[in-house]
Amino acid sequence: MLGDGKQANPAGAADETDPSILDLKTPKRIALMQLKTNKTWSQQQLAIKLRLHPEGKHLLLSWERQRLLIHAAKTAMAATLCWWLAQRFGWRDGYWGSISAIIVLQSNVGSTVTASRDRVLGTLIGAAFGFSFSLFGVLPWNYILAVLAAMIVCSLLGLHNSSRLAGVTVTIVMLVQKTGPRWSAALDRVGEVMLGIVMALVVSSLVFPDRARLRLRDGLAQEFLVLGSYCEAILQGFRGSPAENLPALREDALAMLRGNNQLLGAARNEPSGGPGWREGLDMLSQSGRTIFDVLVALELSVKDSHDDAYAQQLEPALGKLAVDILNGFQYVAGCIHAWRFQDAPAHIDLEEDIEQLETRMNQVRHTGMEYPQAEILRAYAVQLHLKQIARLLRASRTETSRAIGEAQK
Repeated sequence: MLGDGKQANPAGAADETDPSILDLKTPKRIALMQLKTNKTWSQQQLAIKLRLHPEGKHLLLSWERQRLLIHAAKTAMAATLCWWLAQRFGWRDGYWGSISAIIVLQSNVGSTVTASRDRVLGTLIGAAFGFSFSLFGVLPWNYILAVLAAMIVCSLLGLHNSSRLAGVTVTIVMLVQKTGPRWSAALDRVGEVMLGIVMALVVSSLVFPDRARLRLRDGLAQEFLVLGSYCEAILQGFRGSPAENLPALREDALAMLRGNNQLLGAARNEPSGGPGWREGLDMLSQSGRTIFDVLVALELSVKDSHDDAYAQQLEPALGKLAVDILNGFQYVAGCIHAWRFQDAPAHIDLEEDIEQLETRMNQVRHTGMEYPQAEILRAYAVQLHLKQIARLLRASRTETSRAIGEAQK
């Protein structure tokens, strides 16, 4: 189902020439795909979790530590530029621009754009209400009403992340003692924030830019590898003892899904990275969440399984489908890393596997009266979930290929 047996091997994909490398009865960690580039932090962490490399052997400047150092340097650069330019513009309180730059400059360009948008809207609304309410009434009543009104307006407009910033701006405009009219304080505040935001965007985009969409691609590749490992641990408990690392793998998969979902929101705010890339990332993110839900259902299905004799009759068809599914997780991860989906995987034909399994089930259906009902229901549930996972894996490849405009081969 994942492909039609054409010869292909995208960069980073696992070798599927020997399906027997995945033995469902033997505890094993999936092989981390070999990339041409240096391992990212997420790949390093995945290797440690799956014990592909000895724990404790970390580089002094790992990929994650390099990212932290670069982010700190970029933040310091943006804040310093804001302060220097504010001095040239004659703004006595130019440090507010530096504060804004520090706040909005995030670890990637997409998150910086999101934080900048929230801060601009919050500042504009707060400045407008702070100036307007300062024209009538006396402190603290006009200040209380201004904060209340600004935050309510932000909430009504759906700008939940801007509401606090609007309240802060109202406070600065109305309570910070400055010489001159209130409208001057409001304009200065807006100008300082705009300066900080512009500097943050410039530095984030031009100085060692960290694209959220590229981090999301890496995260999605790791997600499918972890989902494959979670699937393997579940199947180990079918007709055998549950895998010891099953709860940990479930939590790892869930944490990775949440992290990638946050990156997806940031990636949507970045400039275009090619035709259909937003749709492709959306498609893969949705596929990962759906596959995880099916795997949770599969885990519940194999509960209390032990030496099910009825399921043994479904071999080797059931085992072949499971093995190809596990290889399929690795193949899709390689496709995501290479961002090339049109090539069908070699030596994996899940459609044929499903047909063989259905044929085998028809052959043994007449023997159902000889086995406990619980075993029969469990076997049917397992094969249904496996077929659903197979179709989702195939769809994650083919639908993403269509979304990004690849020519189908």
